[in-house]
Amino acid sequence: MTEAGRILGLDLGDVRIGVAISDADRRLALPLGTVHTGAPSDLRAIASLVREHEVTLVVVGHPLLLSGKAGARARHAEAFAEALGGFLGMPVVLHDERLTTVEADRALREAGASGRDRRRVVDRSAAAILLQAYLDGLPRA
Repeated sequence: MTEAGRILGLDLGDVRIGVAISDADRRLALPLGTVHTGAPSDLRAIASLVREHEVTLVVVGHPLLLSGKAGARARHAEAFAEALGGFLGMPVVLHDERLTTVEADRALREAGASGRDRRRVVDRSAAAILLQAYLDGLPRA
């Protein structure tokens, strides 16, 4: 049986962190918004979302290289996840996010979103794709 509570998904970017949230049954991921990067305000903003939505687990995108090895961006995600877990005092896990932003951008383009609109929502869409992949891998009763 799966644990209870919502899961927050984070897609780390250079300027923004895409945020998605699961339903309480942990079956569906929905885009929630973005948080501007920059410590410690990004940690405080995420903590606020965790409290507001009664989140019990946070998933951070782990941007491994296509080879599966950790590059500079993956190491940054690892350090961020560790810092966030310490700040929140709750579990923060990493999940492979290779190509989620590419997939989100393609889906938005196919839906007819303009370049400006895609740039505005691609981070939260990538977070939803990442979180949905994590949810799909959870064991079900």
